[in-house]
Amino acid sequence: MNPHQAHAQALHSAPQTFRVALDQLRQADTRDEVELAEVPAPAKLAPYAVAMSADVNGRDGDALAVGRFILLYDPQYSQVWDGNFRIVTYIRTSLESDVGEDPLVSEVAWTWMVEALDEASATYRQPGGTASRVLSQSFGMLDQQVETIDLELRASWTPAGDHLNRHLTAWSDMVCTFAGLPPSSDGVIPLNPIRRK
Repeated sequence: MNPHQAHAQALHSAPQTFRVALDQLRQADTRDEVELAEVPAPAKLAPYAVAMSADVNGRDGDALAVGRFILLYDPQYSQVWDGNFRIVTYIRTSLESDVGEDPLVSEVAWTWMVEALDEASATYRQPGGTASRVLSQSFGMLDQQVETIDLELRASWTPAGDHLNRHLTAWSDMVCTFAGLPPSSDGVIPLNPIRRK
């Protein structure tokens, strides 16, 4: 049995609740700039999981932002999650050092997440996460490269209600915001991430 067949068989034997959730994710409206692809999900976080990667590329083909979206499902109610489902996400982009050094950038990243979920009417509870800034400095033959700071957001939340597609829609908007693309809604100011040459 090849991996694709094994995956299909595993989904066929998954609980109906999880299969309905997958159908809802397939109905998500995502921005055209986001390239989504299903990737292997972590096996130890929950009995059932699906994972997707996202890339937003510039005109030259270089990645402006990357991310992962993981939907976890446990048929046994999780007290920690306060539910049966949990969404775990990761988004990263590179910023010019003068922008990335601003201490408010991390808070802004968290605000983007909350606003994207609210804008998509994706109800949730028990949110948590970290926003990190990682300085990258080059040496040797690479020392002419611009010093950059990677902005990373790792977040998770428990979806409420039956509209899981809205959570994927919100997350894809977050990835675009990290990439510095013009917002799809008013009131959001994008960053200007590194455009690598």
